[in-house]
Amino acid sequence: MTANAKATLKLYELSAEYLEALEGLAEIEELPPEAIADTLEGLAGAWEDKALNVARYVRNLEAEALAIEDAKRRMDVRAKATANQAARLKAYLKLELERTGLKPKAADLALRLQNNPPSVVLDDEAKIPKAYRRTETVTTILKADISVALKAGKKVTGAHLEKSQRLVIQ
Repeated sequence: MTANAKATLKLYELSAEYLEALEGLAEIEELPPEAIADTLEGLAGAWEDKALNVARYVRNLEAEALAIEDAKRRMDVRAKATANQAARLKAYLKLELERTGLKPKAADLALRLQNNPPSVVLDDEAKIPKAYRRTETVTTILKADISVALKAGKKVTGAHLEKSQRLVIQ
């Protein structure tokens, strides 16, 4: 395979090629150690280059995701501030319409006050009859507490500790 062809191989293809070469070289008894080392070094170099490039791409994607989250937070703050300003101005406008009794109109909009349907106001929740109540039960699994118990050697039915690995790109 040419060097140019190796550059276009995917990481999993390079992994398979490396493992096949390792197995094949192990079966040849009279092969000098230098030949084995040179072959594996060439394959490992291509694999490492590809793996590092994949890791660089992962870093770029993670940085982009953080930038998007940051922009989203800024936009959320801006949206909330704008909505609050609109609510304040709407309350101010309503107050002035109530005060003056005027009903301004233009070609694109008209302002008027309208009565809302009656709404329920609770004066004392404790006095509300049971017929008008609903009790909801929420169950929350306390995984942190389960972890502490399992690590302390206690048996927790329905749960166990499981080790895993993660990729660290430094």
